[in-house]
Amino acid sequence: MKRVLFYSFCASMLISPMHAHESDSLYVNLIPYKNSTSMPVPAKMNFSGENVPLHLLDVRERLDREIIINRNLHSSTELILKRANRAFPIIEPILKEYGVPDDFKYLAVIESGLTNATSSAGAKGVWQFMPATAKEFGMEVSDTVDERYDIELSTRNACKYLLKAKEKFGSWTLAAAAYNRGSGGVGRSLEQQYVTDYYDLLLTEETSRYVFRILALKDIMERPEQYGFVIPESEKYPIIKTKKVEVNANIDDLAKFAKDNGTNYKTLKILNPWLRDTKLVVKPGKTYYIELLEE
Repeated sequence: MKRVLFYSFCASMLISPMHAHESDSLYVNLIPYKNSTSMPVPAKMNFSGENVPLHLLDVRERLDREIIINRNLHSSTELILKRANRAFPIIEPILKEYGVPDDFKYLAVIESGLTNATSSAGAKGVWQFMPATAKEFGMEVSDTVDERYDIELSTRNACKYLLKAKEKFGSWTLAAAAYNRGSGGVGRSLEQQYVTDYYDLLLTEETSRYVFRILALKDIMERPEQYGFVIPESEKYPIIKTKKVEVNANIDDLAKFAKDNGTNYKTLKILNPWLRDTKLVVKPGKTYYIELLEE
């Protein structure tokens, strides 16, 4: 079976860079940015079809804050825009398959910057699952395998979490907030404050900013040129085509496995970041699918 694969390293480590046209810059072209010129907050905005009440002063200013911050994080936002070209083609069809709105791909953006990040609290992967939550949703977290680093599998489980939260709260916006604070924490806040809407809640600093960070990245990534980011297609990180190899027995030496399959250990680990050791221990009845570059 062939598929495209996401990984968090530069594509030039595995394949030759795409040839840029002579007119394309070797670097991202940025429209000259004037710090004295402020981008207006969008007149209207929604998250997953749910209206953002921008007529409320605090809502408008909170969104403005996150847009200003991310607009000026040039290196970070530039990298996210490049990575999205590789990551979104994997994330988007899975969201659609599960009936989760496409806007949730921006939740992954603010969680990890579309890399297999590790937080100080121990959350890992593009979707930043904590160990206990990952295991609750059936992902393996061990010394040799950590399926939080599998973008396809973790996206599927993020969808399951979000669907469960949406069923509880009846709102995609509250489901997004619950992804950050937990369904229990959001539920308690709603009850204590006698409200039913995210935008009416007084929350901790992190959760209070959470949805607005999603909204800011959504607006910037949907119209990057308006914010000064003009990235030639040749400079976006390309999709990597791979093939799957089914494995249902122990692999004692992954470096030898890589060599036997026409690649090297470095490439094997880049393409399969969920492999966390120099060997793979396969539990009875378990099957893994290791990604190799398509020939």
